[in-house]
Amino acid sequence: MKRTIAIRVIVAVVVVVFVVGTWVEDGRPDLAALKFFSAAVLISTVVFNLWDFWLWRLPLVQRIPGVPRSVRGTWKGTLTSFWVDPSTGNSPEPKTVYLVVQQTGSLVIVKLLTDESSSTSALANVSEVDGSILLTYLYLNKPDMRVEHRSRIHHGSAVFDVSGNPTRRLRGRYWTDRDSKGELDFTERSSKLVDDFKEAGNLFPGQT
Repeated sequence: MKRTIAIRVIVAVVVVVFVVGTWVEDGRPDLAALKFFSAAVLISTVVFNLWDFWLWRLPLVQRIPGVPRSVRGTWKGTLTSFWVDPSTGNSPEPKTVYLVVQQTGSLVIVKLLTDESSSTSALANVSEVDGSILLTYLYLNKPDMRVEHRSRIHHGSAVFDVSGNPTRRLRGRYWTDRDSKGELDFTERSSKLVDDFKEAGNLFPGQT
């Protein structure tokens, strides 16, 4: 709905500029352009949707400067936590996790799936900073009920370096409001998008 409204506003501005321009040039407004308003909105919507959902991630288009790098898909990788258990003095063993990235040309939604919790981005972006491509996002993590006694709901942020075009690796760090942090490294990718940890594991042969 917001996208349709935005397109209508843009087309309306173009039409108004055209009408005012002819008025200034010829002394009277040319209202003929108004007849094509609906057609212009329809064509603009179709073109925008083609770009947003498909054209932008074609390999050739991906090489155009300014086009966001495609990291779309389900990624398999490793989470290494730097948190230290005060009772043992040790950090948890690295664990297999999955990163699900839903991405269009204008929107990014990131979900991290572990065997104990899932987190969903509140704000995410793929951008170029000083020549490097970064995936950054803020998230809310919701642990499973069975581990809530030792892992409460929390907020956090993550920053990934995006390597390759097409993308071959995502490597970065995360921080949480529980004063914990760690590293994430993803090197395996499937084009399919999933909803939970078990479904993600089925995408990658050999997953235990």
